[in-house]
Amino acid sequence: MYRIRFHGRGGQGIKTAGRMLGTAFFLEGWEVQDAPLYGAERRGAPVLAYVRAARQAIFERGIIRHPGLVVVADDSLVAVPAAGVLNGVNAQTVLLLLSSTAAEVWQQRLNFPGRILVLPPLSEEHAASPLCAGAAARLTGAIAESTLQQAIRQELASLPETAIRHNIEEAMQAYSGLAAHAGIAGEAVLAEGVGAADWIDLALETADASAPAIHGGLTSLLARTGLWRTLKPVIDYDRCNRCWWVCSEFCPDGAIAVEKDGTPRIDYDHCKGCMICVAQCPPHAIAALPEHQEAEEATK
Repeated sequence: MYRIRFHGRGGQGIKTAGRMLGTAFFLEGWEVQDAPLYGAERRGAPVLAYVRAARQAIFERGIIRHPGLVVVADDSLVAVPAAGVLNGVNAQTVLLLLSSTAAEVWQQRLNFPGRILVLPPLSEEHAASPLCAGAAARLTGAIAESTLQQAIRQELASLPETAIRHNIEEAMQAYSGLAAHAGIAGEAVLAEGVGAADWIDLALETADASAPAIHGGLTSLLARTGLWRTLKPVIDYDRCNRCWWVCSEFCPDGAIAVEKDGTPRIDYDHCKGCMICVAQCPPHAIAALPEHQEAEEATK
């Protein structure tokens, strides 16, 4: 059975990549599971999707604990423990990164037990879904080029034809670019003793036991959602009108505080980079800078 995990950030198309690959496996006649996993947060938050494919019924459920292939659309997630990119990897795992850094550098950084491959990303403006799906399809060696194209058309059927062709072209670019590694992510043995689940009757619980209850205050302060950010809002105080209420009111996370003179201050520990403040600022005093670019400028 193939066990494949996709990792990325909200807005990069990780859920779509899993569906593309799952549909391609299904069209090739495999039994398939594909599902995304993400919380209430949206753009910029860590997201994963997983795909299982086997020639017989699949009784495993839930997140893939020991993947044979891990595809990472954003290499900055590798250093975020909450993303779980390296959870359960072993010497048989293939790790594919969309990254501008060489595979040898990653191998040294991570001391990774398996094989690392790198696929250069096209640009920050492009969705990663066709690249990830095309790369995974090639690395499994189980999906034909025509089948992958059919799966992409099926999953993107609601989009204009130009957008569908564009996605197919990007997927084919990844598919052909990894031709030398076709089939490197092989099938793993099905878990022994795993069969169809029996029906289980659960006794009813009282509301005190089963209803959600949070007794500790200010627990959200402990979750540094700023680690999810890929774009950073930066205020140009020379252009800021000190109108005090616009950016702070529209910030969905309350990450913008306002001082007594109306000057806004961004809490970067909890700003997840949704860029709503950039869109709402009347004098356009807030710019969206790539996180790595802003860090380089701050260092200078």
